[in-house]
Amino acid sequence: MHIDWAALGSVFGVSLIVTVALVGLFTLGIAGLSRRESASAHGNSALLATTGAYACFTACTAAVAYGIYLIVA
Repeated sequence: MHIDWAALGSVFGVSLIVTVALVGLFTLGIAGLSRRESASAHGNSALLATTGAYACFTACTAAVAYGIYLIVA
């Protein structure tokens, strides 16, 4: 049995990078929503924070959907 260690290492590296990026993107979305709530509590407009949060969540959803597409197709 032969294990291609270079391919295994590259899959591990890409998986690690994508996972960290998705978690970071989701965290930015959560932070945007919390800023929206704190801005609305102070009477300020939080349109930019809300738009950024929804953009982060949309990017996360698109990345997960693409991953599922790659697995199924």
